Amino acid sequence: MLNFKTLRRYPWISPLLILLIIVVVYTWALQGIKVDFELLTSSWPYITDFISRLFPPDTTVIDIAIKALIETVQMSLWGTTVGAILSLPIAVASASNVAPRWLQWLANLLQNAVRSVPSIILGLIFVAATGLGAPAGTLALAIYTIGYLAKFYQQAIEAVNAKSLESLEVMGASRFQIVQYGILPQVLPLGLGYTLWMFEYNIRAASVLGVVGAGGIGFQLKSYIDGFEYNKATTMMLVLLVVVTVIDTFSSKLRQHLDSM
Repeated sequence: MLNFKTLRRYPWISPLLILLIIVVVYTWALQGIKVDFELLTSSWPYITDFISRLFPPDTTVIDIAIKALIETVQMSLWGTTVGAILSLPIAVASASNVAPRWLQWLANLLQNAVRSVPSIILGLIFVAATGLGAPAGTLALAIYTIGYLAKFYQQAIEAVNAKSLESLEVMGASRFQIVQYGILPQVLPLGLGYTLWMFEYNIRAASVLGVVGAGGIGFQLKSYIDGFEYNKATTMMLVLLVVVTVIDTFSSKLRQHLDSM
């Protein structure tokens, strides 16, 4: 039986065991998904045929694509902003270095509950509540954002320098003052970076929500695919690609600036 002395004497055993466990886990996962490699090999003609139908893009719908894209950005902007505002108190309540244990448990349970609901289900819920269109997508994105930004903010809060918080406690600061003067100044640059990333991600998520009629460019994209108008769908995807690339470049530079602060 392995023990610490054996591991110290033969240091190669530990990485070998880890490698063995990884191989076993991935083999188990591969058997579970039942991949048919023969089918994958024979399906290439169907894949290439579908891709060939996407080109050339139909530029006659570029105005529709731009209008739908603007709506998508608006949905993402409001959804991310509302979600970020609601995420902050949940993150504070779930941080182990700030909140009492019972409150941490409740806040983490709320985070897990929100993250366990797929974005499409959220879209369906709000489509049923507000009807088809951008309002349903915006509300779905706001709730979806909470599940992730609250966790990101929580991790940023828990990574705060503990000595600065101890100094404030010694001075008699309240929990609110500790958060205001000890945590927020350290968390703000990292939190803004997370928020920018979430905004960028939500633009893509909004496209998925269009599948259930929650507005934005995804709604137009699904409509064209359902109507076998693949060339028009390609135009939508290319416009989305350009905007996501531009936003990604801008947000990356802004995050670098925030990290250097």
